[in-house]
Amino acid sequence: MTSSDLIGVTGATGGLGGRVARRLAERGVAQRLIVRDPTRAPDLPTASVAVASYVDGGAMRSALTGVSTLLLVSASESADRMRHHRSAVDAAVAAGVSHIVYVSFLAAAEDATFTLARHHWQTEEHIRASGVRYTFLRDSLYLDAFPTWVGSDGALRGPAADGHVAAVTRDDIADAAVQVLFADTGEHAGRAYDLTGPEAVTLHDMAEVMSEASGRSITYVPETLAEAYASRAHYGAPDWQVDAWVSTHAAIAAGELDVVSDHIGTLAGHPPMGLAGYLAANPDAVERLRRSG
Repeated sequence: MTSSDLIGVTGATGGLGGRVARRLAERGVAQRLIVRDPTRAPDLPTASVAVASYVDGGAMRSALTGVSTLLLVSASESADRMRHHRSAVDAAVAAGVSHIVYVSFLAAAEDATFTLARHHWQTEEHIRASGVRYTFLRDSLYLDAFPTWVGSDGALRGPAADGHVAAVTRDDIADAAVQVLFADTGEHAGRAYDLTGPEAVTLHDMAEVMSEASGRSITYVPETLAEAYASRAHYGAPDWQVDAWVSTHAAIAAGELDVVSDHIGTLAGHPPMGLAGYLAANPDAVERLRRSG
């Protein structure tokens, strides 16, 4: 990119988009934050704010006019998520965006076990068909999420069997994303990067690490698929949402997330963080593990 290029950042009020926006601001990069609620947009130097939702094609085209490279963070999980993604991509192309950096998912495929990974595959296909330059950041599961999955009884439950996953922190993803956004467009065009943690581990391993960090007994309790659906029924969530929750673990059991890549290190210039390192650097996460008991 050149010093005059404008970067668009969606999801700037969220955990990943906000991290990217703050890192770009630290570099003095001109950016436009595309948000639904301007009152929640971070106040950052060199950043302007535009209000648009993915499904409002007109507002999105207006918000993206003048943007050269767009970080497209996937829309909030919903039954009609693909409608949001197609609308956002089409608006970006119509506005003249030259490069879309899409936050996808590891092992995105038409028949992926994790149901939401199928949406990511469909979005990738739609971006490819649009003719715009693209880069796909295929994140593994968020490492930050696993401590929040521990129940009040100290159990981490799910039908992941003894499968392995190299979960990745959002900070590491953001570091990698900034390098892609900041580089020359052609350098990463047509590439797909697998963004993972440093090693693939089981949920038993994660429970042991969380136990050691918190001083509390935390165990992984494997569930069958039937048990997983039954244990989540009390939330009253729609079927598609429960399918997503359960299939997250089922994808681990199927070996689809047993992937370790060096792409974080290559892009960000530092190795990715593992669970022990994350907990050491985030005492709030450790305190949450202690309080949930």
